[in-house]
Amino acid sequence: MTNWFITGTSSGFGRIMTETLLERGDKVFATLRRPQALAPLAERFGDRLAVAALDVTDTQAIRAVTDEAFARLGRIDRLVSNAGVIVTGAAEELADAQIEQQIATNLVGSIQLVRAALPHLRAQGGGHIIQLSSMGGHIAFPGFSVYHATKFAIEGFYESLIPEIAPFGISVTLVEPGCADTEILGANLVYAPVLPCYSETPAGDVRRLSEAGEFPMPGDARRMVAQMIAAGDAAEPPKRLTLGSDAYALIHAALSERLAALEAQKDLAHSTDYPAAG
Repeated sequence: MTNWFITGTSSGFGRIMTETLLERGDKVFATLRRPQALAPLAERFGDRLAVAALDVTDTQAIRAVTDEAFARLGRIDRLVSNAGVIVTGAAEELADAQIEQQIATNLVGSIQLVRAALPHLRAQGGGHIIQLSSMGGHIAFPGFSVYHATKFAIEGFYESLIPEIAPFGISVTLVEPGCADTEILGANLVYAPVLPCYSETPAGDVRRLSEAGEFPMPGDARRMVAQMIAAGDAAEPPKRLTLGSDAYALIHAALSERLAALEAQKDLAHSTDYPAAG
């Protein structure tokens, strides 16, 4: 039996993962803002499911709930940082509060969660962290600028963190899914107020697709969750897990273009060093 701690379990990947793990016999400490949403699972699975209210924008609450999770389960084998929100609109359309909410939820909340867990993971001799990132940590769509800022940033945070914590037996997988049939583009999607001047721009085009429910969603959320769990179970889990044909194609194109641009500037880059001595 494996013990899991998962945030953002009211819907989407978090809810599917929680139910899947309970069905296979694991224990889950699940957090969400409205615990009553998991009442059917709590009734069905009894003491194998512990539920706690948590808003990941509240750092003190993160610390208290994380301490509670380790105290309740004794050991946590897998920590899944999944809570997130998307606010869409051209950068100029976004309200200050919407920018702050998205950064506090997706970036600061994720950072503070892992910081709260690290002393416990070190004390128990290791563990595995699964951080939900996105293909949006490598590529960007118009109208999602701050969302992408949080995902690019969380990737950078973990690039630095991974070698810091590897000596303690703590591993990390950054999950980079493409668009999937979850509520992240439903109830968890917030729209910025409209500025008419952006109506006939790429940001406006993306917004219309989203509002009409026509944004392509090739990913099967349950199949994606199955691969996340498999990564958690792996003896040598991957550092990154790309899920979805759209994620593969778009990330591949972005990285290839970036590498080609870098190669084109090789001589220029070297030319800005101090001249070789002698």
